[in-house]
Amino acid sequence: MTTELLTGALLADGTGTPLRPAEILIQDDRITAVEHPGTLPADTPRRDLTGLVLAPGFIDVHSHADNAPLLTTDDTTKILQGVTTEIVGNCGFSLAPRSTHNADTLATFLQRLFPPLDFTWTGFHDLFAATDAAGYVTNYCPLIGHGTLRIAALGMADTAPDDSALRTMRTALDEGMTAGAFGLSSGLIYPPAVFSTTRELTAVAEALGGTGLYVTHMRDEGDSLLESIDEALHIGATAGRTHLSHLKATKPDNWGKMRPALDKIDQARNAGHDVVQDVYPYTASSTMLTAVLPTRYLAGTAEQTLARLRSKTGRDDLAATIGERTAWDRILIATTASHRHEGRTIAELAAHHGTEPVDALIEILVDEQLRAAVINFSMHEDDLELAMTDPHTMIGSDGLPPGTGGKPHPRLTGTFPRVLGRYTRERGVLPLPEAIRRMTSLPARCFRIPDRGTIAPGHIADLVAFDADTVTDIGDYQDPMRPPAGIPWVCQAGRTVVENGEYTGPRTGIRLTPKT
Repeated sequence: MTTELLTGALLADGTGTPLRPAEILIQDDRITAVEHPGTLPADTPRRDLTGLVLAPGFIDVHSHADNAPLLTTDDTTKILQGVTTEIVGNCGFSLAPRSTHNADTLATFLQRLFPPLDFTWTGFHDLFAATDAAGYVTNYCPLIGHGTLRIAALGMADTAPDDSALRTMRTALDEGMTAGAFGLSSGLIYPPAVFSTTRELTAVAEALGGTGLYVTHMRDEGDSLLESIDEALHIGATAGRTHLSHLKATKPDNWGKMRPALDKIDQARNAGHDVVQDVYPYTASSTMLTAVLPTRYLAGTAEQTLARLRSKTGRDDLAATIGERTAWDRILIATTASHRHEGRTIAELAAHHGTEPVDALIEILVDEQLRAAVINFSMHEDDLELAMTDPHTMIGSDGLPPGTGGKPHPRLTGTFPRVLGRYTRERGVLPLPEAIRRMTSLPARCFRIPDRGTIAPGHIADLVAFDADTVTDIGDYQDPMRPPAGIPWVCQAGRTVVENGEYTGPRTGIRLTPKT
């Protein structure tokens, strides 16, 4: 048996209670004692964490690192932040199921978000066997993407599912849940989910039997934010529980809507609805560049979308419908398939080439075969901080999948230290113990993650030690991949994986299954 005594740290146990001096005894992969200093045997091998805060390993509730296990290199973007567990499969994107007749459609679509994948699986059991064999840097908690279910049944068609297609989606959802998934996710601004109705989503969610979890990137986060919350709550009530992903109010005309949005969510909660939400600590979002396009451009194959963009009719239509009302100077190219254009706004690219922004948009999408991601500067700090103060708000990074290269949103590397540095130490939006609770015990409870989220005897020893005076994010929009500062030590299942701020490996994470 391997034994280690952690001494000298202030304990943030994940419950939100005040920090206190404590010693923690680890035996093999579990915490076996949490006591006042000097209580445990002095001759136990020890690690001195004097000057640091010791917390449970952070849980990233909104990750797109589904592909991380399949990479030949270790994805360290989260573990260096103190994240030891990630919820993947968000926004309706999961890597399974993959139906034979729509396999090419799925592969082409996923390339808009993920680096190229070597598909060796069809269903969730096959996928999880592949990721289990490859191993995990962080613990892996997968959701099932409604968008991927819909591609398996209908491809990218703008049509309502018939009974047969609904059965296909519900059967695959049931298979994924049986294989160990944590719930159903949707991304209702993305094809093919953008073509779905509330009725369809509710019919799919019924397969969760009223006890499952519905996690949603809502239909709209701007002009129709409040109506989108209503839709999410309706679908989530059928599933059982609702989680609203990256809650925000986008575009200046909608700044200030966070208060009525939170009030609406509170009303549902007071009426007995189990609903929570997450945010990331930035006022810029990130998504696929195709999200700028009107819905009618997105139906069918990628080639059909490209043909619409290449046509003069399509160009003129885009100029008329989005040309004047889009803030092109607020759309920054993050990553593209060729790695051209990265780090420049569409307005800058248009000015450089002497074209209209719509023409620059079309050129990028056509040249990159739709494989481009952007950063949108669209939110207000007041709304973000208000959402962050709500006691039901968790923290999620929503970073691009690892392996895409380019200049992804810095939330990929900086989300959790930014909450601890900017929003806790500097701006005082959250007290430190409460910030830790939002990253640990709250997500562990809401996602039913077993034996994690608090530092208590019997729990798995997933732990992070950080310097509360110096912890901060370092990466920015032009140089986003710099790791954070002030997080010298991370332990996973009793094994050190970050020492002196450097990842030591090996892959120590596992795929988790929800508590029943």
